Amino acid sequence: MLSVRYDEALQYAHQLHRAQVRKGSNIPYIGHLMSVSALVIENGGSEDQAIAGLLHDAVEDQGGMQTHADIVNRFGEVVAEIVLDCTDALIEPKPDWRPRKEAYLAKLPFKPVRSLLVSLADKVHNSEAILFDYRELGDHVWDRFTGGKEGTRWYYKSLSDIFNSVLPGRLADRLERASSEFSR
Repeated sequence: MLSVRYDEALQYAHQLHRAQVRKGSNIPYIGHLMSVSALVIENGGSEDQAIAGLLHDAVEDQGGMQTHADIVNRFGEVVAEIVLDCTDALIEPKPDWRPRKEAYLAKLPFKPVRSLLVSLADKVHNSEAILFDYRELGDHVWDRFTGGKEGTRWYYKSLSDIFNSVLPGRLADRLERASSEFSR
């Protein structure tokens, strides 16, 4: 059962990301955050992990370490640590795309399982959204990604390989299926 703490996290996530939309769309960003949290819940995650699913992009996209401190105060150290583990950039402007992704991938196998579940749920939702858009838009979908076609395919293939090794199961299978399909 989820507590009122989860309700507060949902409100807080919406407040932080209210003006944000998904890349290349008019879809409110909160939809992604709720989807990630739902995947965490559906795959046995704790309330802390479900809350981290709602907040996994908060530090990176909405205020850096000041937001991290706010998350610690509101939701505790565990949630804040998971959020940091899902973050690939703490500074603005963000470092160059490829080295930032390479660094994230290098650290990923050593993250705690509680963080891996949230990160995997995020990557599954992202990859399935990319696949859906790829089917609709074809190669034009790659225009919205900094890594372009080859970089994005490389990144999701690398993520899939790592998650199949460190957290195998149905979520890792979903990531592999989606990334394989848009990599053909």
